[in-house]
Amino acid sequence: MKLVAGLGNIGEKYSFTRHNAGFMVVDRMAIVNNVAFKEDKKLRCLIGKYKYNGEDIVLIKPTTLMNLSGDAVQLVMNYYKIPVNDILIVFDDLSLELGKMRFRPNGSDGGHNGIKSVIKCVGTQDIPRLKIGIGPQPPVPAEQFVLQNFYKSQLEDLKPVLKSCDAAIEYYFDNGMQKAQNLYN
Repeated sequence: MKLVAGLGNIGEKYSFTRHNAGFMVVDRMAIVNNVAFKEDKKLRCLIGKYKYNGEDIVLIKPTTLMNLSGDAVQLVMNYYKIPVNDILIVFDDLSLELGKMRFRPNGSDGGHNGIKSVIKCVGTQDIPRLKIGIGPQPPVPAEQFVLQNFYKSQLEDLKPVLKSCDAAIEYYFDNGMQKAQNLYN
């Protein structure tokens, strides 16, 4: 069993904000794989499952808001007994150019409160992740920038990476982190 956790903020007003790039990836995976999300209040997330090459894939979108995302990730991990190396956290990255993606096997939070929460709750920085570029950041505070909606032209620039994330994540499942980094970073 594998867990793909898209980070973002729940609610209509956040749907197309830069901070919801992780949700956008998981939403696209759900559409492609005919998955319907259901709210699980106990696990503090929207959750859906599908089979990929005979293995269960669990998709989640935490309902905790971004800064407490780790709560939902930890609850789902524990409930399904999913080891850390079978988790992929998908989230926005200011330092990565819009329309780019980057797989990483581990690392610090880089100032991102969602991944900071995941690291704290899971207890390690060795968490596989896929960063979705939303940069460059203009001269406004990061907290303000990430909660702004993408401009229409930016959503168009984001579409190709959202489309390729499905294949990239499946390639990662099949071939591991190093090969995924070599092909997609």
